[in-house]
Amino acid sequence: MHYFLRANKNLLTYSLIILLCIPILGINFFISILGNILLLIFLIPLLLLLIIFIGFNFYKSKINTCKNCGAVSVGLSETCINCGASLEDIRKGNNLQKPSESTIEVKAEEIK
Repeated sequence: MHYFLRANKNLLTYSLIILLCIPILGINFFISILGNILLLIFLIPLLLLLIIFIGFNFYKSKINTCKNCGAVSVGLSETCINCGASLEDIRKGNNLQKPSESTIEVKAEEIK
């Protein structure tokens, strides 16, 4: 028995600390600590996924495709790396069509 106490000194120490703290702090304290630890175990991966998603969307917003040659450039360059065409149109959003260009006008006629 003496060897067991010497070999498991840490186990005995932690057991005594827990047995002394339970009457003082209460069992709800230890349940809340365990709950918080489990909550962190599940929330940290979700937080990392959220950070990765935000970083991916930020990176995706910096990608420009040249309308002239189709080359992809990353960053704030003003001209295409491949052909030298201006990329300002893409960044300003001038590639959107006007609503009047995409609307089809239909005239109603009476059928006899």
